[in-house]
Amino acid sequence: MAEQTETSVAEAAPTAPDAATMAQALRIAEAVIFAADRPVSPQTLATVLPEGVSATMACAALAAAYQGRGVVLAEIGGGYAFRTAADLAPRLTKVVESPRRLPRAAMEALAIIAYHQPCTRGDVEEIRGATLAQTTMESLLELGLVAPRGRREVPGRPTLWGTTPKFLEQFSLKSLADLPRKEELVTGDAPPLPGLNAPIITEEAAEEAPAPSPEPAEEASER
Repeated sequence: MAEQTETSVAEAAPTAPDAATMAQALRIAEAVIFAADRPVSPQTLATVLPEGVSATMACAALAAAYQGRGVVLAEIGGGYAFRTAADLAPRLTKVVESPRRLPRAAMEALAIIAYHQPCTRGDVEEIRGATLAQTTMESLLELGLVAPRGRREVPGRPTLWGTTPKFLEQFSLKSLADLPRKEELVTGDAPPLPGLNAPIITEEAAEEAPAPSPEPAEEASER
């Protein structure tokens, strides 16, 4: 009886894919992730992989294959994407032209939203100690870095804002839990954050947008 049970368990246990199947899975995963314009989710990747090879298995093997190379496989926002190795950034900046960056006010607002979400524009202004132009919020919204997260149930019902999956992708974060703790930022002990100084690519609008000008005083709406 015991022998029959052991045989049944052995038959039920999944078998590891053979070398040829695994090699094909890596080629497929590499091609899909390379061709995608955003991180590829495990669910999407699983639909094209050979039977018996999971997305997690394929990406783990692919990450190992790229370890130590100029391009590495990173897990970002619940998906997988290729990124240049972080230690090569100083050399890349010498030859790669940086796209347009967000103005300082927009970066400050984005950081506040990331750490205090969901929060209103009034919350952002209170923390910054300065008014926030409507155009600043509109630029973050157009870039897909923030999105509405409902309304606060107070007089006026101001919009609550939070970050998006594209925010995680832009700053190479696996999840919001990877943000440095606020205590570390104050003491200066925060580890380097991949993509923290990365420029924000504004696609077609970036090249056409005028140079940032001083923000006008803003009306007290939506506080």
